[in-house]
Amino acid sequence: MGDLLLIRHGQASFGATDYDRLSPVGEQQSARLGMWFAAHEAPPAHVVRGALRRHAQTAEHCLRGAGLDAPVEVIPALDELDHVDLLARHRPDLDGHEAFAAELRASADPHRAFQQMFVAAVDRWTAGAHDHEYARTWPAFRHGVLDALAALAARARDGEGDTWVVTSGGPIAVIAAQLFGTPPERSFALSWPLANTGLSRVRVNGAGPQMVTYNAWPHLAGAADLLTYR
Repeated sequence: MGDLLLIRHGQASFGATDYDRLSPVGEQQSARLGMWFAAHEAPPAHVVRGALRRHAQTAEHCLRGAGLDAPVEVIPALDELDHVDLLARHRPDLDGHEAFAAELRASADPHRAFQQMFVAAVDRWTAGAHDHEYARTWPAFRHGVLDALAALAARARDGEGDTWVVTSGGPIAVIAAQLFGTPPERSFALSWPLANTGLSRVRVNGAGPQMVTYNAWPHLAGAADLLTYR
């Protein structure tokens, strides 16, 4: 048996035209996590990730920090929700990246303004009244994540060693809500406090997967400047 170590990706490039790449801070966070793993954990039996670039870069820097050269399996169901699609459906009056960027720059606190806009967009998506408008509905996203969890848990139960799972806040929140017994519509309340490269441990045993640690960041102890959430 082994644990599933859910890793939220390192800090991405907020405000950039291409969000889906790690910032220099995100690279440092990922490397520090790898070094922490090397000092405190056995090498993983498996490493899996979502298909996004920030997932690939987080896994790369983490493995390098741990001094490991391991194969990485790509599982698209571990990708984050499509924030571009959600925001576009929520605010159709803002046409494209530049219009969104201008809206945020007009705010006294762009990060807070984005968070408020994004929460509203996610609430609209999960409410179910507009499923026909989205490329991927909330039920499809949730079921895909839980199917991936079931497959990973089955392999961990039948094998030896832990699995590193590099993903995003959305899938981690879906998994946490399922294991905590949180109503599905409240899933994303669990995602907002997730730290970049935060670590959540799912233990797999005969009783099924159980969350034993949520959103820990021991690798960032003493480095408050590296603790980020977006």
